[in-house]
Amino acid sequence: MNATAGLWIDHRKAVIAIVSAKGEETMEIKSNIDKQPGRFAGVRSTAPYESQLVKADDRLERKLTGHLNQYYAKVIASIRDTDAVLIFGPGEAKGELEKRLTRAKVGGHITVMETTGKLTDRQIAAKALKYFHKANSTPSRKNVAGGRRPRRNTPAREI
Repeated sequence: MNATAGLWIDHRKAVIAIVSAKGEETMEIKSNIDKQPGRFAGVRSTAPYESQLVKADDRLERKLTGHLNQYYAKVIASIRDTDAVLIFGPGEAKGELEKRLTRAKVGGHITVMETTGKLTDRQIAAKALKYFHKANSTPSRKNVAGGRRPRRNTPAREI
């Protein structure tokens, strides 16, 4: 086992726990974006024609997309050298990252995608360590029953 990563991600930040033979390393990448930009200081103007003073939605959307592109590029660069990645998080960012990983030809080593709520850095590292330890300790078909075919009533392996 070279290196595996547990990645918790949403649109605001990504927490990556990389587990290797050297040990465990946790890093955090922040996106520094506001998902829903609003009015200046949140105060509605009393001046007439206020709608003409607010930036157009397409400009805000392009700006958001540009920030997300940079954010996902940083995340992909940090997990590029791992053998397997466990991706989990609360929202749509998991699927968006999976599409970008596939386009970057890194998507072949995504192991599982799960929906979870907020987790601490230690919980993320523990979840990744537990998952990959369980995956590595599951016997392969060749090792079951001394190289013979397994019996029919054996339980199926978890994937």
